[in-house]
Amino acid sequence: MSQFGSVLAAAFGLPVGDRMCLIDALASSVPDDCPLPLSPEWLDEIDRRSTELESGALSSLPWEQVQSELLRKVYLNRAD
Repeated sequence: MSQFGSVLAAAFGLPVGDRMCLIDALASSVPDDCPLPLSPEWLDEIDRRSTELESGALSSLPWEQVQSELLRKVYLNRAD
């Protein structure tokens, strides 16, 4: 098994909350200048939402608040 396969198998063995934290840590480690390619549909959606934000028709929450709420929900709904 490759090193990636071994790490992935170990990650799948983690409790859900730990996997969520791992996902966040890995996503945070990807440099901003190295984004994944996005489909035209996602690019259109990003443009639409950006326009709504810039016009004031939509408001946002700080990532830390969203992250905290998501992790709280995951821990409240844990089955492991």
